[in-house]
Amino acid sequence: MMRKRILSKEKLKGELDRLRHEGERVVFTNGCFDILHAGHVQYLNEARKFGDVLVVGLNSDRSVRSIKGDLRPVVSQDERAYVVASLKAVDYVTIFDEDTPLQLIEYLEPHILVKGGDWSEDSVVGRESVVKRGGSVRIIPLVKGRSTTNLIEKILTGYKNYC
Repeated sequence: MMRKRILSKEKLKGELDRLRHEGERVVFTNGCFDILHAGHVQYLNEARKFGDVLVVGLNSDRSVRSIKGDLRPVVSQDERAYVVASLKAVDYVTIFDEDTPLQLIEYLEPHILVKGGDWSEDSVVGRESVVKRGGSVRIIPLVKGRSTTNLIEKILTGYKNYC
């Protein structure tokens, strides 16, 4: 069942066009979602409230390595997609290989673009495209101290202290 929620961008485009025709408002967000934690889940739950359908653009393994370095991702793109698609708030997941989701945002044409509080509205990739079509950008405050990088550091520190 979860695999039907993980679609290629082409199949997703067709589905979103159909849903938009039915009056549904499409919300888009993106990220690596490498080691899923409470901050991710809270963020996705909040993003879902801005519309009827929540789409997550998931950075591919190559894209994550380009952004985060050679030691990331910890979890493969197929496993990350499965976990994110399993969340109640998420309707669809699609994997993109570029370093930014700009091409994907322009292709899917969401009504609302959501990013975390580590972004200013002016710096959100895809903002111009969404706003030009009459859409909007929403920024969700980050959950303090909750990040995959912090989680990895905590694990490594604990491991070093154990050895």
